Amino acid sequence: MKNIKALLLTSLVALTLTSCFEDLDDNAIAGADINDFVWKAMNAYYLYNANDNVPDLTNDRFGINGIDNRYEKTEEYSDYIEGFATPEDLFETLIFEPSDPFSAIVPNYLDILNQQEGTILSNGIEFRLYLVPGSSTEVFGAISLVLNNSVADDLGLLRGQIFRAVDGTNLTTDNINSLLSQNSYVLNFADYDNNGTPESADDIITLNGQSTDLTKVAYNENPVHLTKIINLTNTSVGYLMYNGFNSNFNSSLNDAFGQFSAAGVSELVIDLRYNGGGVIQTAANLGSMVTGQFTDQIFSKLFYNNNQLIQNRNFNFVNALEDNSAINSLNLSKVYVLTTSSSASASELLINSLRSYIEVIHIGDNTAGKTQANRLLFDSPDFSGNNVNSNHTYALIPLIANSTNVNDELVPANGLTPNITVIETPSTFGTLGEISEPLLLAAIADITSADRSSQSNLNDDTKLEEVKTPKLNSRIKELMFEE
Repeated sequence: MKNIKALLLTSLVALTLTSCFEDLDDNAIAGADINDFVWKAMNAYYLYNANDNVPDLTNDRFGINGIDNRYEKTEEYSDYIEGFATPEDLFETLIFEPSDPFSAIVPNYLDILNQQEGTILSNGIEFRLYLVPGSSTEVFGAISLVLNNSVADDLGLLRGQIFRAVDGTNLTTDNINSLLSQNSYVLNFADYDNNGTPESADDIITLNGQSTDLTKVAYNENPVHLTKIINLTNTSVGYLMYNGFNSNFNSSLNDAFGQFSAAGVSELVIDLRYNGGGVIQTAANLGSMVTGQFTDQIFSKLFYNNNQLIQNRNFNFVNALEDNSAINSLNLSKVYVLTTSSSASASELLINSLRSYIEVIHIGDNTAGKTQANRLLFDSPDFSGNNVNSNHTYALIPLIANSTNVNDELVPANGLTPNITVIETPSTFGTLGEISEPLLLAAIADITSADRSSQSNLNDDTKLEEVKTPKLNSRIKELMFEE
């Protein structure tokens, strides 16, 4: 994929970044051409293209196979694709609902290539949104993560800060997308009062008059967010907060394990609570750094649709990175992994794959439940990044394969269930990497105690209701790529 990215960024730098419907003179022809690409790419690669899933995607539906007949059309097929006003309209009809909330169509693949390289438009905060207790529409937010060396970091913002309004307007379920998706806005902070009780029903959120101006800028995130060595009696614990399986930072990840090895780490905590996925090979690399004793054995498997069976492949444990530098392995037989409901794709793959070989103590919340891999498909003869149609910048990111561990076990659709349940709440976020932080504290307690049963559930039954905002969170963060 790196060579493809380099080729595209070199040859397409002169392209405009707007939709082809605005750029081309003959909009009807342009739309039909893009629709043709959408259907044939989905027919060729979509994981759920079988008749009992999406009948319009089967090979014999229009007498055209998207692989063998890339540029052929029948009259019936032409009438079909010309019946959709936009590529997005066609794409949405080809998605297998409700099993697939992850496939995407993008009007500008240059944005996606930049995100895969690690460059995003960001003000440096990630946050979680909740309903105000007692309300079904009022919303407040809590900063869950401040990215290193970002706008928010420079402003001194901190994890756990509460906000109730943006630009002076109180947040609601109706306006959170429009207010928080702006490139620049004022974040209005609030105080959180739990009224001295463990129940959330009587909690109060009150604006406190403090605010901060935030502007999104181009930002390149090193996913190795935090590493720390915690020295306990007779035990050295390595802590790694890792926020994305980005292959461009494999050496940074390997360096972190070099530090752990030099410090004699015998216990390891990997924090994936905000890690939405990334490259499978990088997950295999990380699994190899945790272990080291399973080189060349199968780490995970990919299974494609019937049109792509030849691409079925295995990913193995390795002892070297892609640049042939030796992997720093800890040879552990047990690892602790921290998650939230935002932990997805390659994060789940790591847990699922390592469980076949070593003990994985999973702490936190149920993961997202995404076991499938994606691929970025371009409008080209073979849907790769070679000889891409220069008339538009549309691309697809469909689910193209199921990922399993060596025992052919999928990640459940409802996610992986933790051994020790600890749900993050705005009043208990704590400081990442500090022993007092609840999820890490649960791991340390398990490391130092033989009685795991006492740690089975560290949360009260009464919980805040979280507000999901798919429009605010780019789908690319929840995707898993083969390469």
